Amino acid sequence: MSNIQSLCTSFKVDILNGVHAFSAATGGKVSADVFKGALFTQASSLGATTTSYTGATTEVSGAGYTTGGNAITNATAPTSASNTAYWTPSASIVWTGTTLSTVFDSVLIYNSTVAGNNAVGVFTFGAQLVTSGNFTLTMPTNNSTTGLIRLT
Repeated sequence: MSNIQSLCTSFKVDILNGVHAFSAATGGKVSADVFKGALFTQASSLGATTTSYTGATTEVSGAGYTTGGNAITNATAPTSASNTAYWTPSASIVWTGTTLSTVFDSVLIYNSTVAGNNAVGVFTFGAQLVTSGNFTLTMPTNNSTTGLIRLT
């Protein structure tokens, strides 16, 4: 088993159905949805076919980690340039005072506002362990070539 970095196929369908609001006043919604990032072990099988947080298994656990992950700071509205639409969280995702003794290598971003906790994407990184420390996922520059989510 392994995690594969990908936007979730169900997310692409959700976009066409107006499910996700990454900014206020989108698709008739008054406010932006709340997105979260949850960490998963190397034993997971997350990827394009992941449909929801609820359906994912082998989330990490340990001191300083709350099941379901952390809320993502979303102060930047999606935009576009050079025929690419893009969005990146406006701040890094940080877990403080954490001890995670199981190796993990991915974060699942999902929409916690919708009832199904619909998946957005799986983002992978090198294998990590955290012992009595902080873990920070630094976000890329929000532009059309490096934004976290890019639709071309």
